[in-house]
Amino acid sequence: MRVLLLSSFMAVYLTPVYAQRPVPSEKAEKTITLFDGKTLDGWKPIDPDDAKYWQAKDSLIVGGDGVNPVPKNTYLRTVDEYGDFELSCLFRLSGDPGTGFINGGIQYRSKVVDKDIIGYQADIGDGHWGDIYDEHRRGLLVQGNLRTVWHLLKRDGWNSYTVRVRGNRHELYINGVKTCDYTEKDPTIPLSGVIAFQLHSGGTAKIEIRDVTLTPLN
Repeated sequence: MRVLLLSSFMAVYLTPVYAQRPVPSEKAEKTITLFDGKTLDGWKPIDPDDAKYWQAKDSLIVGGDGVNPVPKNTYLRTVDEYGDFELSCLFRLSGDPGTGFINGGIQYRSKVVDKDIIGYQADIGDGHWGDIYDEHRRGLLVQGNLRTVWHLLKRDGWNSYTVRVRGNRHELYINGVKTCDYTEKDPTIPLSGVIAFQLHSGGTAKIEIRDVTLTPLN
């Protein structure tokens, strides 16, 4: 009886977590790798002066050094633009919160304007995990729901992020668990743009990204 009750409890407790995992794309053969693990080919900082903050090292995209804070938000963007897609990567954000704000993010469907960026951001960092933030436009759009993902989140370790956007629907997943499901109602917002990784100004932060893939959703 005790075994049966335990099995029933585990089934009820675990099912909601894994039921939210993103369904694999139907045309996985279209998946492309956005980072070759060796160079930043296909990527560039939105401000040429920020090149010193970004590097390809040990099969990672690295932003910042975890020792010196960046004086302003810095972004590494794709050269190409993308519309409907599923983006996946592994990321690690580290730093001492005692030195200031430790935060990063993944920009998508974003536009570069005057050495800055405007567009959606899948947020990273304490107080903002899994949020959808509209950078330099409308601010916070949706606060991430972490009730399920919190016990799976490695705050100083490696986590996975999936951004799925098709038409006006936006879905974010951290470690396979959905944090946001947002429907855009403003028809004037662009349906395509660059992808970029952000390192926020403030504390002595470092962001590392690897295994960056994108599957177009047609």
